[in-house]
Parts: sequence; C-alpha cells; structure tokens
Amino acid sequence: MKAFLKNYRQSPRKVRLVGDAVKGKRVADAMVYLSFLPKRAALPMQKLLSSAVANAKQAGESVDDLVISSVRIDKGIVLKRMMPRARGSAFRINKRSSHITLTLAQKGAKAVGEKKAVAKKGAVKKTTKAKKTDK
Repeated sequence: MKAFLKNYRQSPRKVRLVGDAVKGKRVADAMVYLSFLPKRAALPMQKLLSSAVANAKQAGESVDDLVISSVRIDKGIVLKRMMPRARGSAFRINKRSSHITLTLAQKGAKAVGEKKAVAKKGAVKKTTKAKKTDK
C-alpha cells in the first residue's frame, strides 16, 4: 500500500534523514521510533505511516506483517524569496519543499519496481553446438 504527502514545507535533504531511518522496519517499530525521534519531519512521517496502514486495512491486508519497503523523498516546489543586503543589493532565499511517497509491503514480499538479481558471471550455463552427422 502507498501513501503520499505533497508539498511538505521542509527541504528534502532534512526529510531524507528521517525516511532512511525507518526504511525496512516493521510498522509497529517504525511508529515507536518516529515518536521518539527529535526531528521536525518525524511527526508528518508518522501521520503518513498511519495513513498507509489505514490504506492497507481498507485493502484487506494483515497489518501485523507490514514492513516499510520504500520511502521516497523527492524535490517539491521551491518558493523564491529575497533578503535585503548591503548597498541596496538582495540575495535570494530558496524555501524548499518535499514530496514524500511511503510504500508498505508484506514481510518477505518484493517491493513494486524492485529489480531482479543479476546472475553471476560463472553461473551462466554454456551450451555447445550440436555436431552435424554425415548421412
């Protein structure tokens, strides 16, 4: 199950610290972890996680086995503001925002879009050409 949070007014760099901390954890463990994490993005991430759990319940999945399979934090809109500086000049201030996508999956199941493992170089079977027989 997925849940989205669009235009969250904090820079993606700071939100990724929280997202990477909960990636791969079970839902119950992540909720406890986020409640004690001293970051500003922890509360919106906790609300987003509870929204994803509600989506999973609505779809009829078991909540006990759910794991956070992926957390994706992308760049949102950037508000451009100006700060007055010396001698009538101005510097630009970028107020960044984030788009957060949280995906839950059953424990042991592959995440959507996860690539298959590539076979090792020596594991490929070699086939030989069949010899032609004279008739």
